[in-house]
Amino acid sequence: MDLNFTAEEEAFRREVRAFIRENLPEATRRHMEQFRVATRDMIVEWARILHKKGWSTPRWPVEYGGPGWTAVQQYIFIEECQAAPSPDLLSFGVNMVGPVIYTFGSEEQKKKYLPRIANMDDWWSQGFSEPSAGSDLASLKTRAVRDGDEWVINGQKTWTTYGQYGNMIFVLARTNPEAKKQAGISFFLVDMTLPGVTVRPIQTIDGGVEVNEVFFDDVRIPLDGLVGEENKGWDYAKFLLGNERVGIARIGISKGRMRLVKELAEKTLRDGKPVMEHPRFRDRFIQTEIELKALEMTALRVLSAEASRGNTGKPDPASSVLKIRGSETQQKSTELLLDVIGEDAWPFPHLEVELRQQTPGPEFADTAAALYFNMRKVSIYGGANEVQKNIIAKMILGL
Repeated sequence: MDLNFTAEEEAFRREVRAFIRENLPEATRRHMEQFRVATRDMIVEWARILHKKGWSTPRWPVEYGGPGWTAVQQYIFIEECQAAPSPDLLSFGVNMVGPVIYTFGSEEQKKKYLPRIANMDDWWSQGFSEPSAGSDLASLKTRAVRDGDEWVINGQKTWTTYGQYGNMIFVLARTNPEAKKQAGISFFLVDMTLPGVTVRPIQTIDGGVEVNEVFFDDVRIPLDGLVGEENKGWDYAKFLLGNERVGIARIGISKGRMRLVKELAEKTLRDGKPVMEHPRFRDRFIQTEIELKALEMTALRVLSAEASRGNTGKPDPASSVLKIRGSETQQKSTELLLDVIGEDAWPFPHLEVELRQQTPGPEFADTAAALYFNMRKVSIYGGANEVQKNIIAKMILGL
């Protein structure tokens, strides 16, 4: 097991870092440096800049328009983008539905959708979770019934991130109610502009609107909206969720946030001395930094193991460790940031996002409050941490 980067990999890191430095729009950089949520236009603009370089689909194979990078190169690219920081690529298209399409889709679907995903011509949303089917996703109730040369979809999805921007959504729907719950599900590609699709925003605890409900009322899609085989959607969904593992720990983001915490804690006074000099805060800060370094080493071990055995297409169960520890580190870093800002942050959770940015106050005061509340979600999405612990118990510990 070699956890050191090779000379070629370090040269690749310098290339990526230089490209980001020279091409990331300055207004976007300033916005992201304050750990604010990237706007739709920022995400699209940056994705298209990367697309011109051939980097907008970092995990795709060459034959489908990707750069053909190794797992280590993908890790380096993600870390450098997060450290810059730059807007994330839209994961629902690039990391989720794209690989499903080029692995299981028809040639017509590949030709139609893959170039549009790469250039952000479509904004994809994820239609998986339902009000009564979250961690137990296989209990979903959304139905798709074949009617002649169309599928008719009825049901509801929830927690649809950025659904307000979407024009396309991939949907799990039950096509065989008589089969056991995992066996009767199919995977569909749905145009969100079709009649019968309704999107309703959900305001989250941080005051923003990031997630949505999506309703399907007699939505008719063509037969070629089905991906792969009918009733095989659960297999495609497991493949998709496994593909979320790269970058899920968001190590680069946590590193950047810890640098900010240290900078602010060294110059922010409390009780007559810098916050960093208060023993309890300093101990928590050091402990979080140690955990972040351990997380990075674990991520590199997973990559090293993958490089040794080759990419089998199956997720390494150790990626569940990355999910758990990555989410906990993100939460701890936002807690530290909020502690540095202190009482100056208290008004901001009660203000709309636009008002926060206009309200006078210490730098990062509104960011600290918004991040703290928003990051409560990271231990739930992408597979709840409790579910990840079950995976570890079964797949790693053999319990």
